[in-house]
Amino acid sequence: MLESMINPRRVEKGPWKMFFIGLIYGSLSLLFAKWFFASDVVLSQYSGMIVVLFCVMFSLPFMYFIIKKEEAEDEQVFGFMHVWKAHKDAIFAFMWLFLGFILAFSFWYILLSDSSLFNAQIETYCRINSPGNLEACVDRYDFSKTDISSGVTGAVTKEIRLLSIISNNVYVMIFTLLLSLIFGAGAIFVLAWNASVIAAAIAIFTQHQIKEIPLGVARYMIHGFPEIAAYFITALAGGIFGVCVLKHGIQGKRFLHVFENIVLLLFIALVIIFVAALIEVYFTPLLFI
Repeated sequence: MLESMINPRRVEKGPWKMFFIGLIYGSLSLLFAKWFFASDVVLSQYSGMIVVLFCVMFSLPFMYFIIKKEEAEDEQVFGFMHVWKAHKDAIFAFMWLFLGFILAFSFWYILLSDSSLFNAQIETYCRINSPGNLEACVDRYDFSKTDISSGVTGAVTKEIRLLSIISNNVYVMIFTLLLSLIFGAGAIFVLAWNASVIAAAIAIFTQHQIKEIPLGVARYMIHGFPEIAAYFITALAGGIFGVCVLKHGIQGKRFLHVFENIVLLLFIALVIIFVAALIEVYFTPLLFI
């Protein structure tokens, strides 16, 4: 029933509609993980991944259709501006879907106050922001703890943090590309995972206050939007390449033309990754302490 609600043709002229789909999918994913697996001794330890799994299941039909549609359009365009114009609606639709995921995850995670729902995401957050004191960081953000305002030691310098963020983001970009090459719509896993990690970070930044979620979204999406846009561009490029190879093989003018556009898309994504990292390390801290 849910997949029948997602007809990409309906959002071609209104990508913002995917925001509400993201809200629905994100909410159902987290609630299903809570209702069906919270009492399971084994599976409850993997709730963070189960939430992402549900999101992937819900989003696959849309991703698959969009990638096939974008590949057909890519065969008819030339140059940077034409490539952007051909794919911008799909990228905006993905971004709205992603934002819906983030808001739904943040709201329900804080409301349910169950740290096990995002156990893997919290550990990922701590590995990035407090690698020198991982266990204390993870323990601090357990909802069962009453003190969530004390500092965590093990902070790193801006230069080291910048290199860590860039290397991590490039790794995610490569992983996204490989997933989309192997299975065009498979990159939604990486994107849903990143949405859940950002939601966990928002909960930490807002000290688990629902009313502060808009501030938390602003804090992380200043650099998060360009960063995730780069991942979406990468996923789109990989998916387009995979479909092109299946349709036309690796020879002929059509393949070379599509390949040139894919290289252009990947270059754009890489530039955005570096810019987003600079914003995260040097600009965002000036606005949010």
